[in-house]
Amino acid sequence: MIPERTDWLRHSLTVIGATAEVARFRAAAAGPGIIPWRRDLARLEEEWFLGLAAPPEGERAISLRGARLLARRLRDAVALHEARAQARAMAEDRACPFDLHRLLPVPASLLALGPDEAESRDWLWRHWGTGRAVRQVHELPVTRDRRLRRTDRWVVAFWSADWSPWPALLRLRRGWPALRLDLAPHYDDG
Repeated sequence: MIPERTDWLRHSLTVIGATAEVARFRAAAAGPGIIPWRRDLARLEEEWFLGLAAPPEGERAISLRGARLLARRLRDAVALHEARAQARAMAEDRACPFDLHRLLPVPASLLALGPDEAESRDWLWRHWGTGRAVRQVHELPVTRDRRLRRTDRWVVAFWSADWSPWPALLRLRRGWPALRLDLAPHYDDG
């Protein structure tokens, strides 16, 4: 069941293993930190126009011409945002150290449907355990034990929508058996 409103939960992921294997995982995990959805912009524009022209609360506060203009501007803003996201994905942007879409990509057929379709949301919940890309991802400092020269430890912190990404973690553990991956949710951000 997909929640109606989003709650964000903070996590830390610790990856431990042979130095070369941790480095390989880090390289595979780095990406732009976005899911490159392709939305139906014409449909979105029409939905925005209809919502502005005939609000459910009753009397509209904007003219039909104004509603059409605002819907078009919203469409243009979404188109620009998506073009930038696609460019980041194509340019191999690696600013996000832990990008679930890089590790466990959303299938192209679902990217074409967009994030609002039930099939897309169901896939994210089944395969990632969260309904959106993780956010505010950053590496945490690690104190190194100088006696250990062949092993490494890498820690990232992030926020996930509505739940911990347990299904993603299970798939990553199967795909990277030489590594130990420990996920810790932090229920109290204080």
